[in-house]
Amino acid sequence: MNIPNWLSNINGKALTAPGLVIIMLALMVLPVPAFVLDIFFSFNIALSIIVLLTALYTIRPLDFMAFPAVLLFTTMLRLSLNVASTRVVLTEGHSGPDAAGKVIEAFGHFLIGGNYLVGVVVFTILTIINFVVVTKGAGRIAEVGARFALDAMPGKQMAIDADLNAGLIGEADARQRRKEVSQEAEFYGAMDGASKYVRGDAVAGIVIVAVNMIGGLLVGIIQHELDFSEAIETYTMLAIGDGLVAQLPSLIISVAAGAVVSRVASDQDIGGQLVTQLFMKPQVLYITAGIIGGLGLIPGMPHLAFWLLAGSIGGAAYYFQRVRQTEAEAEVLAPVAASTDLEEVTWQDVAPVHALGLEVGIRLVGLVDKDQGGELLRRIKGVRRKFAQEVGFLPPAVYINDNLELRPSAYRINLKGVEIGTGESHPGQFMAINPGMVTGQLQGPQVNDPAFGLPATWIGAHLREQAQAMGYTVVDAATVVATHLNHLMSLHAAALLGRQELQALLTHLGVEAPKLVEDLVPKLLPLSTLQKVLQNLLIEDVHIRDMETIIETIAEYAPQTQDPNILTSVVRIALGGAIVQQIAPGTLELPVMTLDNRLEQLLLQTLQSTGSTGGGIEPGLAETLSVQAAKSTQLQEQLGYTPVLLVPAPLRIMLARFLRRSLPQLKVLSHAELPDSHTIKVTNLVGALV
Repeated sequence: MNIPNWLSNINGKALTAPGLVIIMLALMVLPVPAFVLDIFFSFNIALSIIVLLTALYTIRPLDFMAFPAVLLFTTMLRLSLNVASTRVVLTEGHSGPDAAGKVIEAFGHFLIGGNYLVGVVVFTILTIINFVVVTKGAGRIAEVGARFALDAMPGKQMAIDADLNAGLIGEADARQRRKEVSQEAEFYGAMDGASKYVRGDAVAGIVIVAVNMIGGLLVGIIQHELDFSEAIETYTMLAIGDGLVAQLPSLIISVAAGAVVSRVASDQDIGGQLVTQLFMKPQVLYITAGIIGGLGLIPGMPHLAFWLLAGSIGGAAYYFQRVRQTEAEAEVLAPVAASTDLEEVTWQDVAPVHALGLEVGIRLVGLVDKDQGGELLRRIKGVRRKFAQEVGFLPPAVYINDNLELRPSAYRINLKGVEIGTGESHPGQFMAINPGMVTGQLQGPQVNDPAFGLPATWIGAHLREQAQAMGYTVVDAATVVATHLNHLMSLHAAALLGRQELQALLTHLGVEAPKLVEDLVPKLLPLSTLQKVLQNLLIEDVHIRDMETIIETIAEYAPQTQDPNILTSVVRIALGGAIVQQIAPGTLELPVMTLDNRLEQLLLQTLQSTGSTGGGIEPGLAETLSVQAAKSTQLQEQLGYTPVLLVPAPLRIMLARFLRRSLPQLKVLSHAELPDSHTIKVTNLVGALV
């Protein structure tokens, strides 16, 4: 009862490979009639043509990932047919030239004119072409391609991680791109090995033909008592016909393998590349037509053939030239917007100051123009989406405009009309960033990455794969600007949280927890105070995604105090787990620095006497604290840890504000902010030499 259900679950495609294996085994073991051999030889030729055309129309090598397996199966199919045909030739060859089927007879008589010596020469030439030229070249390209694909994997993985961290792609896109990188390396590695099948097939073809000739001669003379001349002619014709039937598909498959591994990444198939790059340059065709026509003037040359060819090439050149001129005229005659008359000055002429602005030079206009692709526009959307997901609120839109006062390739990022970052980006080129683990140097303008200050080099597209193989992180011009914008938005997150953004955040939160928002604002706390508390958190790089916890904590303490600094401290305690996880994800042990006992007592006395939050520290003590904190921070970074300073709760605000300007990477935590699930590991003391 279960057998029909089992059969119904079998996919027809899944039976293809086992079916081919069974057929190949049957051809090797079982005697096959000549008519069946004709069918399989015809199928073998058709299959090789299908493989070649599929390879020619493939855009990317990964679109034909099954090609290494196809090489294996087609090679084994040809060898199986050789075994089956050899059995028929040796057992039935004495009965006539059609003993092994009509296909072998046709190749033995029609293609080589029935002359076995000509057949030997033709077979030898085809074998040399296949073995020495096509197969050897394809194998070498596959070997080099496999090595470069493996060497480039780390750089490509780093580029994917960089795009993911910059918000340019999502997690699903990153997984897909990592999968493609892995598949590409596996494909070229498999092609490197599969090319040996093709080469071995060529060698096997030579050996099989020689064995058939010698074996047929012995069988014909000894078993069937044929004359030497009759035996050598009969069996040599059959052996050569059999060899040509196998060698022609083998040559086609070899060409397909060479086409797959030798193509360069492009959005066109091989045919499109050939036509576009080889035959559509009028000046090249005109010169070629002139040379061919000149050769036709030489006495003794076939004048008509040369002149006909020269005329055809010249006509093609004229046609392609007219096509280009028509396209150029269409671009020039594109409709131009009519200029408007001068109007009276109104309030519309007063340009508002936007929260975030991006000004670009003339060469970068194409990156922000929708009609030209606008790659940077898509990247900026990804940056804003990543910022909203990580930080916890929707940042203001980025207003983009061109600025002729900037250098052609320069850009400037403004925050409320004030410049906060500038840099240069070169469309059509790539920035190769040195992460510190590269294996060589690149030729090109040496610059620094505008976002993080890492050494970098601007390179052309032809050096991209080489740079990735050497360990560089390679990004395009749009990614350079988007990454810089993302970095600056993170640094100035507090300034981006304006009253409008906060109101939108509360409106969004009110959909899920309306009572929570209503009870706090404005009943217990003004909107401005809540904004100040959230900005305090963002200044110290604390994300505000968990708004429910923040609102609940503020609502609990708001009846007691309206001081934003005190409210910020209690909120930080409530968010302690998230803060520690953000600093050291994936670990329950937090390496920290602490204050030397004497320095800690001095700071507590200063705080008690002045009530200062950082501005009233005695100058000598302030200098000592700054120097010692810088030394300890450097040591912490050398150990591979995030610099974290753990201090008593009363000192946290004072030290965080005092050290923020000189050591922005230093995180200052209080003992109360550490969750019970984490343990601390004291790595060094700040001020131990005071």
